[in-house]
Amino acid sequence: MKKEYWDVDDVQVIEKTGNAISHWITILDEFNAAEKKSNDSVSLLQSEYNVPRYWARTLTTLYLKSKGK
Repeated sequence: MKKEYWDVDDVQVIEKTGNAISHWITILDEFNAAEKKSNDSVSLLQSEYNVPRYWARTLTTLYLKSKGK
C-alpha cells in the first residue's frame, strides 16, 4: 500500500469528514481499534459517524500505522 494513501493532513481530513485527525484517533482508541480487524473500524466510522468509505479506510490505516501495526 502506498504511503500517500494514509499520509494525509488535518486540512484534508476536516474537509472530508468535518473533524481533525486527533478526533478520529480518539474515537478509534476508544473503540480499541488496534486490537480489532480493520474492517470493523472502517464499518464503525461509516455507520456511526457517516465517514465516507475511502476516508474511513484512510483514517483506519493512518491509525494502525501510528500504532505500529
